[in-house]
Amino acid sequence: FSVSCSEGAMMRSTALARRLAAARGASWRSLSTTPAKIVAPPMVFITGEEMTRYAMKLIMEKWVEPFVDTSAWEFYDLSCVSRDETEDQVLHDAVAAGARIGAIFKEPTITPTEVQKEALGLKKAWGSPNGAMRRGWNGITISRDTIHIEGVELGFKQPVLFERHAVGGEYGAGWKEVGRGKLVTRFYPKGASEAESTLVDERELVDDHNVAVVYHNPYDNIEDLSHHFFSRCLEAGVTPYVVTKKTVFKWQEGFWATMKEVFDRDYKEKYAAAGLLDNCGGELQHLISDAATMQIIRWTNGGFGMAAHNYDGDMLTDEVAQVHRSPGFITSNLIGKAEDGSMIKEYEASHGTVADLWHDHLAGKETSFNPLGMVEALVGAMEHAATLDTSNQELVMAYTTQMRRACHNTFAYGQGTRDMAGPDGFTTEDFVDKVAWRLERYLVAHMVEQPPELPQKPSQKYRRNYDVDEAAVQDMFNQFDADGNGTIDLEEFTAMLLKLGIAPKSNENAASEKAAANKAASEKAA
Repeated sequence: FSVSCSEGAMMRSTALARRLAAARGASWRSLSTTPAKIVAPPMVFITGEEMTRYAMKLIMEKWVEPFVDTSAWEFYDLSCVSRDETEDQVLHDAVAAGARIGAIFKEPTITPTEVQKEALGLKKAWGSPNGAMRRGWNGITISRDTIHIEGVELGFKQPVLFERHAVGGEYGAGWKEVGRGKLVTRFYPKGASEAESTLVDERELVDDHNVAVVYHNPYDNIEDLSHHFFSRCLEAGVTPYVVTKKTVFKWQEGFWATMKEVFDRDYKEKYAAAGLLDNCGGELQHLISDAATMQIIRWTNGGFGMAAHNYDGDMLTDEVAQVHRSPGFITSNLIGKAEDGSMIKEYEASHGTVADLWHDHLAGKETSFNPLGMVEALVGAMEHAATLDTSNQELVMAYTTQMRRACHNTFAYGQGTRDMAGPDGFTTEDFVDKVAWRLERYLVAHMVEQPPELPQKPSQKYRRNYDVDEAAVQDMFNQFDADGNGTIDLEEFTAMLLKLGIAPKSNENAASEKAAANKAASEKAA
């Protein structure tokens, strides 16, 4: 789900925190004694490297370990050196533990290049661990949702939920560079003779230089993906859309057909009763992937969900992240299925190890790393663990609510890292210390802080990846400032939106626009 803190949640969590203190038989109001810690249920904790490893080490030391007994957690080091020293046995052990326990937190890891292999003295350039994890945990989907902070205005005003099919597609493709000749692809059913094979494709290659690529999309788990997607969208109160390029890629029809069948059978009436189909003709809507890229830019009010194939989901969620603010402001949760039918959930940040800040840190320079994505991942993993082992669920949920609130409110009060608060924002270490101070106040003194009445609106210029040609922006502004008075009025603004192709459409035109887009795509495919 998209993450935010409401006033109701604040009150519930405060009450739980009070009960937590009483249950532990020690007063959190007194800092002179060390109270018993909350016993966290079993969870797998995968450590990575570089800046994210450093920041999470600080968070564990100052936010988690003073209050939580993590002795039931299993820790696995997936740094390049650890994988190399164990001949990747540590990865196999982590995957096995995740399948057994069902709740996993993962820090960002490195898939080493040849250059990094030499620099780190590795025996080989170990591949990405993600494939082994998705196979070992029967990966169904990767949920990537916008993170929302009460009191801070980000890109989308309401939640945006996304499901990216976790397996298949280009990522597992086999390929070979070939010359002129015939390329034949055949399917051999398991247990059948060669005579029972099926011709998939046959074509003549007339170029001297070709790349032949073969991949497949496993569809057995699309029904599970459908239930996960539609139940989450219904709970969040957002309208679902299924995204494919089936007008051109005919093989994608099965993805849409299965999802529509599940929706019509199990969810349509519930969505209609909730009013979530009022603006889409009372039916589940299909979006061509081309159209989805435009709608993500236009639908900045949020309040929608999308489900797509592996590659399309990867690209489109990157776009969602940029519209919302950056990859650090969306979640990335792998959803799998254990043999007994229970859900395996792995939580991580959607960004990488942030190598540039790590190099600055090693050089003794100040850094200002925003750990929000990793904090949300840790909270999600702890809460899922508490749903699998409910023996201490109430206290764990009380703690995670307070930790999230302490982090969010620090941003809401303009005390964030420099990507949010500008040049005067906190360094990596100072931000962790500030949240630790706030978290202790919430847990010990039961302090309740409301976000500011006027929401913070961090400047886009504070973003670490801000790279804008401001002279070119001025030239564009001048083009649309028709009367040259230094401002753009409503008429000029409307002309600008129309020219850029992002003018919002009236509801009555939505259906005809969709039909026209589908017709154009069909004609293009023909």
